[in-house]
Amino acid sequence: MHRIRFAGAGQALLLGALTISGSVLGAQPRAATPPSVVEASIADLQAALRAKRVTSRQLVEQYLVRIATYDQRLRATITVNPRALADADARDRERAQGTVRGPLHGIPVALKDNILTRDLRTTGGALAFADLVPPYDATLTQNLRDAGAIIIAKAQLTELANWVASGMPGNYNAVNGQGLNPWDPRPDPRPGFDDGRAVMGTGGSSSGIGTNVSFWAGNVGTETSGSILSPAHANMLVGIKPTVGRISRHGVIPITADQDTPGPMTRTVADAAIMLGAMEGASPDPNDAATKTCTPPANRDYTKFLDAAALKGARIGIPRAFFYDSVVSGGSTRPRGGLTPAQRVVMTEVIAVLRAQGATIVDPVVIPSIMAPKADDNLLDWNPCSGLDNARGQDANCSSVLKYGMKRDFNAFLATLGDKAPVASLTALRQWNIAHQRAGAIKYGQANLDVSDELDVRLDREKYEADRRKDLRLTATQGLDVVLQGEKLDALLFPGASSANIAARPGYPSITVPYALLPVTAPASAPYPAGFDPKPAPFGVTFTAGACAEPRLVALAYAFEQATKKRQTPVGFP
Repeated sequence: MHRIRFAGAGQALLLGALTISGSVLGAQPRAATPPSVVEASIADLQAALRAKRVTSRQLVEQYLVRIATYDQRLRATITVNPRALADADARDRERAQGTVRGPLHGIPVALKDNILTRDLRTTGGALAFADLVPPYDATLTQNLRDAGAIIIAKAQLTELANWVASGMPGNYNAVNGQGLNPWDPRPDPRPGFDDGRAVMGTGGSSSGIGTNVSFWAGNVGTETSGSILSPAHANMLVGIKPTVGRISRHGVIPITADQDTPGPMTRTVADAAIMLGAMEGASPDPNDAATKTCTPPANRDYTKFLDAAALKGARIGIPRAFFYDSVVSGGSTRPRGGLTPAQRVVMTEVIAVLRAQGATIVDPVVIPSIMAPKADDNLLDWNPCSGLDNARGQDANCSSVLKYGMKRDFNAFLATLGDKAPVASLTALRQWNIAHQRAGAIKYGQANLDVSDELDVRLDREKYEADRRKDLRLTATQGLDVVLQGEKLDALLFPGASSANIAARPGYPSITVPYALLPVTAPASAPYPAGFDPKPAPFGVTFTAGACAEPRLVALAYAFEQATKKRQTPVGFP
């Protein structure tokens, strides 16, 4: 019952909004031949608004039409804002009166549906939360509203940011089903994969689908480990995973405060810089102590770092071991990591571009925790605990930080909802899911919720704290810090989104930039059937640096983007 109702809710709201739009537009002056929103940058849209070639209402109308036309094929939206046109009218009135709040004034954006909005439901993709209209806005939501942005929709996500079941496909949730990648939205035909998931994954738990096909100007994702970088990479987008604490997490459904962070996903570096500044608070958020970590740039303006010459003189490190070349280290006697031949060709081209732009390439740099001969000192042998195989008592050789954080922080989050909370605790959520399996809950089980909930926040704290110290030792002290500081690097260059794990644990920032489309080859153990040819998949590169290095990373990413301009648009969504 719930699933049928909510799978189509966005379409129903959208059609109603368009009907209302048609009934009142005749009474309003309309700009002649408004420019298309397809692939339009925020700067393009603002220029058209300033020149009165378009209104914010007309922008919203165009985006709503695109959602109505294509979203049934992609499932990029969970809820469409029925007040988006009214919000656009309010921004248009302000503009007509001479008030422009900033570069996002009157610009439609979407939020991942684990970010609270007091006037729109926030489901987290979980059936238990399907009717939740929160009592308050997330801090970042309020910051975006204050900047004049129009929240046009809540975007698809993997249920509860992919901390429900260890086998759940990316971008699946019980409320809205399976999100599909516009680059190849066909269902996977292979046995064992033919459950509705796309043949081409959408990346991590955030969704870049709608931004990829211009359903809105940009969207806000969240990342615990890879869920901004990975979907940006998979959708040929720019994604900024900020330093943990740069953007407030208050009002975001959590996994763990140790690693969670929101961040922008856009089609250009400039757009991501604009959104990052609007999302960041001018002063620390009293509801999130981590927001004291980084000092915002003047006026929270990251666009002043958009320097096409920023690569000249920059020192860029190439971490060859594991990330480029397979290695034997730690507790394994078999090679791990490395690139495919096609990926290797691309990364050779990328490094040549950086050199041509004046960068000093330090190649290779050796991350000690990747090459450490002892398993206890090797990051490749220290993965997050996940699933029933890493239940309490079977988790000595994995990091309990994520599962412990979910127990600690999810219950604390529920308490902020007061009587609006759909369940009282993580335990109650698990029980609700079991009681509602026939309605569509926990199609893939809830092993990650189970291994989190069995923990005792007080009794298991000692192991958690030890695991957190080891996380930081292997990823920072004996990891990224060694090469960044020892080689005096501005950034490290990683293929694809491969820095996600090593950067996420110490909370370091990264930016991914589109670069290529590469052929897809199935593993020998799961080949595609005869006659089925997967389409080429996006492949990007990621710049990673130490805490609070966003200004420098924005500069480097922008210079690389301007030197290459490799972003393409998926066919079939004109």
